Amino acid sequence: MRFTRMGALSASGIAVLLAATVSMGCGPQQATQVSQAPASSTAELMKQRGLTEADVSAALQTYTPTGKKDTYLTFASGGHGGNMIVIGVPSMRILKYVGVFTPEPWQGYGYGDQSGQVLKMGSRFGKEMTWGDMHHPALSETAGDYDGKFVFVNDKANARIAVVDLHDFVTKQIITSQLIQSDHGATFVTPNTEYVIESSQYPAPLGGGYAPIEDFQEKYRGAVIFWKFDREKGKIDPSNSFAMELPPYMQDLADAGKLASEGWVFINSFNTEMSYGGTLEGRPPMESGASQNDMDYLHIIDLKKAEAVYKAGKTKKIAGMDVIMLETTNQEGLLHLLGEPKSPHGVDVTPDGKELVISGKLDTHGTVYVFEKIKGLIDAKKYIGKDQYGVPILPFEDSIRGQVEIGLGPLHTQYDDKGNAYTSVFIESTVAKWSLKDLKVIEKVKVHYNVGHIVAAEGDTVSPDGGYLIAMNKWALDRFNKVGPLLPQNFQLININSEPMQLLYDMPLPLGEPHYAQMIKADKLDPVDVYKPAGFDVVTDKPSPDAVKAKEERIEREGKHVHVYMTSVRSHFTPDIVRVKKGDTVHLHITNVEQAHDATHGFTIGSYNVHSSLEPGKHVDITFVADREGTFPFYCTEFCSALHLEMAGYLLVEPS
Repeated sequence: MRFTRMGALSASGIAVLLAATVSMGCGPQQATQVSQAPASSTAELMKQRGLTEADVSAALQTYTPTGKKDTYLTFASGGHGGNMIVIGVPSMRILKYVGVFTPEPWQGYGYGDQSGQVLKMGSRFGKEMTWGDMHHPALSETAGDYDGKFVFVNDKANARIAVVDLHDFVTKQIITSQLIQSDHGATFVTPNTEYVIESSQYPAPLGGGYAPIEDFQEKYRGAVIFWKFDREKGKIDPSNSFAMELPPYMQDLADAGKLASEGWVFINSFNTEMSYGGTLEGRPPMESGASQNDMDYLHIIDLKKAEAVYKAGKTKKIAGMDVIMLETTNQEGLLHLLGEPKSPHGVDVTPDGKELVISGKLDTHGTVYVFEKIKGLIDAKKYIGKDQYGVPILPFEDSIRGQVEIGLGPLHTQYDDKGNAYTSVFIESTVAKWSLKDLKVIEKVKVHYNVGHIVAAEGDTVSPDGGYLIAMNKWALDRFNKVGPLLPQNFQLININSEPMQLLYDMPLPLGEPHYAQMIKADKLDPVDVYKPAGFDVVTDKPSPDAVKAKEERIEREGKHVHVYMTSVRSHFTPDIVRVKKGDTVHLHITNVEQAHDATHGFTIGSYNVHSSLEPGKHVDITFVADREGTFPFYCTEFCSALHLEMAGYLLVEPS
């Protein structure tokens, strides 16, 4: 289904469309009343609410009647919440939060044995992380197109990567390496999802050791990790993953080549000045120290050649990771640098893979690089010199096709199906539409305010759709009702097919700070409705060995360990009385034996911090120590039937 352009409408035309739209979404009596209303009634309603024809046109383009589904799903980062947000487009309805790096109580994520183990995978230096700074969701790809199977996300603060399986929208794996201490150019994937890319942002001694900040240039480094993805298992395979040491510039966003540029990886960077602050020690703050040079460095990596070097064993083990050191990188010609506008935030490969667009926050241009030219310069070894770490630098002027004057603070670029590019302009608070062919701005649309990333419908694939674009704005100071000094973010939906572009919808997002998103056709996704057979472990994607069948419920004691094999079904738990002694370790093995769509139950024990979501067919294991004697009700937390309140029982903890 493609987006249909809606042009300007007269008041009478809007009235007819309003009547038709409402009739689709209302009950029969309401539909009759509205459809029979004269056009003047609609005009009066518009007048009463102060609505323009453009307002009503926008409403018609986003209104999704009850029972109708969205054309696209957007997967957005949950920022400091550490979770992922699933948003329908064009309705802009939030459909789900997916627990990833932090506990998510509604889903019981992080409160049971299975999901608790997933969260523990992300522990660093022996410390369990209870928050994350999610930045960049990346959908799995086949031949450079989204395939709807997996989505990968990163945690910038704690250098972690997670895998979410879209057959049930559940996090299956969190992976981390102590090689790096932060990440940002993550989790971009290669065109067939062979690798998930994770590049560091803030340089540090590799492996997490200490070095004086004054030794920044000598002992601090960046790195990029190429995590091997095993599609059949749905997991990242650390044993077949490797890394490359990078200079101590601050590596930023990344993108993988596709089609003409497949096999190459591009990472931009800032702070080629290698500033590290010291405001109370007589040095300039990092902000100004890192903004002196006119240009920063694009990192160009020959991934196929790097993979061969890794497989040949030309690596060094650091923090358990095989690392290709800079000396080897230079000897093998794996990395080249190329000037880019200062303080860039985005390197975006065009749909045909032939060009790259890079913008600098402290520049006014979008620069179009030609991969064929870059490759030719590398093959000819035409360099303008080397940096102090021996990495060759390619000539800027010989690498580009040209520049487009975009405006103040260009950031991130997406593409449509008509040869146009769209770039967010931070300082201006606009989205600029421009022609890739002519390198000319076509128009701009105002957004509110301080737009960061943008996402267009499949706008970073080999076949973008056009139609919809979301501006992910950082500020919303006068957009919504006041809720105190901490304001929501503002996701604004834009019709990019209309002429001019039309702002359709403001969506307050009360999670800070979302950064990036990808938008996929909804019909590419095919998640399950129920887990089959009943007793499914959603992390291993296999029937649990502790699954419980109806009429096989039981309680077994093994010394100080009590195993409770329990089922849930509308509207009772079996068993519904559990007797243990103070100090016992209780192992709950709960199976929802329902196989009806949406027959979800929940389970909690008061005062024991126990909670789980039991979707139809799901099995969970929950382990806790009964460390306080008393009487503790347990009950179903998900309204499931007329007798939902009666779906309860008691945990009786006797004195030891």
